[in-house]
Amino acid sequence: MMKSMTSSAEAGACASVGVARLPASIPALAAACAFVFALAGCAVGPDYKPPAAELAPFQHVPASTSAASQAQGAAAAPAPSLDTWWTGFQDPMLVSIVDRALAQNLDLAAAFARVRQARAAASAAGAELLPTFDLDGSASEQHQSELSPTGSLAKSFPGYDRNQREYTLGAAASWEIDLAGGLRRNAAAAANEAQAAEADRLGTRVTVAADAADAYLQVRGYQARLAVANDQVKTDAHLLELVKARRRAGAADEREIAQADALLRQARALVPTLQTNLVAQLNRLDILMGAQPGTYASQLALPGEIPGIPSVDASATPTDVLRHRPDVIAAERRLAASNERIGAALSDYYPKLSISGLLGFDSISAGQLFTARAFQPGVTAGLRWRLFDFGKVDAEVASARGANAEALASYRQTVLKAAEDVENAFVALSQTQLRQAELDAEVKSLTRARDLSERAYKAGAITLTDVLDADRQLLSARDDLDATRADSARAAVSVFRALGGGWATGVAGAASTAASQAAAASLPPAAMRSPVSTNTLASVAKPAG
Repeated sequence: MMKSMTSSAEAGACASVGVARLPASIPALAAACAFVFALAGCAVGPDYKPPAAELAPFQHVPASTSAASQAQGAAAAPAPSLDTWWTGFQDPMLVSIVDRALAQNLDLAAAFARVRQARAAASAAGAELLPTFDLDGSASEQHQSELSPTGSLAKSFPGYDRNQREYTLGAAASWEIDLAGGLRRNAAAAANEAQAAEADRLGTRVTVAADAADAYLQVRGYQARLAVANDQVKTDAHLLELVKARRRAGAADEREIAQADALLRQARALVPTLQTNLVAQLNRLDILMGAQPGTYASQLALPGEIPGIPSVDASATPTDVLRHRPDVIAAERRLAASNERIGAALSDYYPKLSISGLLGFDSISAGQLFTARAFQPGVTAGLRWRLFDFGKVDAEVASARGANAEALASYRQTVLKAAEDVENAFVALSQTQLRQAELDAEVKSLTRARDLSERAYKAGAITLTDVLDADRQLLSARDDLDATRADSARAAVSVFRALGGGWATGVAGAASTAASQAAAASLPPAAMRSPVSTNTLASVAKPAG
């Protein structure tokens, strides 16, 4: 005998179902139907409640204005909207590239195709709750054997004709009454999976926007560093020629020539590395924009300024941040789906009731098919209850519970990973801004030192070699500054990525509200408990633009 695996809480308000005779009277039939419909309103299994906990405030929140901008005495631009953060860099080319990537990226197109698949699966699961209607018709002709059981009996009757025809036409309907709520649980699980697929698409959108901006900033950084490297090559070449001239005049030796030559070759060796990295990022941009490498490289052939860092609004609480993270939303929706599948598995412990009906005609004469005598209605009620299956349902329920525990752990891990991303991004931004401020001050000092060296040279106090050495130090510091400026801008992009920026929250509706309840979860409680209350996430937000 199959044992029951459901508790009273999981069973809800479902009543037990017994096998009874079909009522003979219309009132009794109506009462039986009302009873069946009442039973169909229940659903076994645990109701869903998003796990709730609290995240501590972020530890490394940067200032709302750029430290580098403050060091330069400039006011930082206002923090851009998180939905379209790339506009805050005030760089039309960057905005154009990100917009093009969001419109043409193939990973994003594939993610949208997965959303369509998930929505179709959800629609199909929802349709299982509704009756099905079929229209059937047939026409057949048979030359009957007189030696068959039917023919051997029928041939003795007067007027027997071995050539027989039959015509049928009818409309049929069937409906499985969802007594235990298994179909509703499956439909809810499919709807949650569709919402998770939509959140995954939004996550891909966030990634594409951030990757495109990151690649563009690296392009501008490498272009700036290449310009400095070429200036360094010119300076070192001039220094080498000067040392050679001094050698011919007897004022320098071979050691000085070797040192100057080594400096020149060191400067030249940096150029191929920078050029390789530049081309790699240009190719990366083309792929992000759904094009063959080399397609859009000409549009970025002319070097441009590394854009300044926009202010970052870091006032959001951890709950606000997690509410906006598509990966957290997707993990929470999959947790909800796994919870629904527990109920779907438990429903197999209960009977399956189906009702089918037929309104049709059946005649051996085509001319009499649509007559009262050929009218052939029918109705069937079916009951199927699995009593013994060698533990198959038990195993399916255990598997569903295990999948739910896995989804819960994955959700909590996603929350913690999101918090880690934000903390790391905040630290990287604040520290690169500090480094940029120091390097900016260093460049200013070296620029002043170089100007003083030039004055001293004109006054005859120092040699040209000293001036060129000051130039070389200044160019080296400028290279570090350009690299750090690009790193600072990329760190800002990482912050916007970690905050989940790149899709609109204004149209989120119930999705944002309900998802935020789950997104507020973070550090797991001491005991790993299954969720036990209803969640009503209706949809996932659409992207901006």
